Amino acid sequence: MSKRYPVVAVTGSSGAGTSTVKRAFEYIFNREGITPAVIEGDSYHRYERGPMKEAMAQAVAEGKKFSHFGPCANLFDKLEELFRTYGETGGGEKRYYLHSLEEAAFHNQRLATTLEPGQFTPWEPIPTGTDLLFYEGLHGGVVTQEQDVASLVDLLIGVVPITNLEWIQKIARDNAERGYSAEATVDTILRRMPDYINHICPQFSRTDINFQRVSTVDTSNPFMIRPIPSPDESFVIIHFRKGAREKWGIDFPYLLTMIPDSFMSSPTSIVVNGGKMGFAMELILTPIIHRMIEEKKRLA
Repeated sequence: MSKRYPVVAVTGSSGAGTSTVKRAFEYIFNREGITPAVIEGDSYHRYERGPMKEAMAQAVAEGKKFSHFGPCANLFDKLEELFRTYGETGGGEKRYYLHSLEEAAFHNQRLATTLEPGQFTPWEPIPTGTDLLFYEGLHGGVVTQEQDVASLVDLLIGVVPITNLEWIQKIARDNAERGYSAEATVDTILRRMPDYINHICPQFSRTDINFQRVSTVDTSNPFMIRPIPSPDESFVIIHFRKGAREKWGIDFPYLLTMIPDSFMSSPTSIVVNGGKMGFAMELILTPIIHRMIEEKKRLA
């Protein structure tokens, strides 16, 4: 962990809604004039799209479970190296995974390459002069026998909707963005389940703060095609790890006053209406980021 070069990570499963937290951080960074080194978790996968399909087919033929959630399909050592190097020097290497034709066109022009969607850009140095590292992806708090990424993170945020809601969100996203059928996405969910249990879930016991959305409408069968429950059809449970409240100076009475209809469900959790999730994030995260930057300036 580093006060001079802080590392902030948002971690959550595919379909969990980490992009919502990412947007809240982006708004804070823009408003406060903070320059982050942005790291996308997909860029630390081990395989490009074609080789990943081949590796997956081989695993299926051998009766093995294989997914982007587990260590075999990721470069946990490179991610650990990045967090450590950035925390020590403010530098490191990153790359991009090209999801679309638009991303490929942008980076091909920037790098004078001819890459296609599903490929990685070459490794390149993180720009100098950034204020903090911001990671968003699957494994910001991962720990294995060989790597301990979580110990190198100064602020670790988990995004964890209840499982049925997470599956509904993933099915809807995969259908809208990738054209996958509900059946194909269910097959993916089943294939990923061992890695989900062993490598995704444990991270949420290491996070400083978890944002868990709980729907207030029936989601009993998440595999039916249905609209995603709206923010106003849900609550968000905001849980602070033991010690995080004191570490970051979280003022529960202030939050309860500022967020209408919020309440405490335990000594470490506050519940807000789903439509107030973004507002609650800003109230909670802005002072924490301020403190990080102030401590950084004092050490400069």
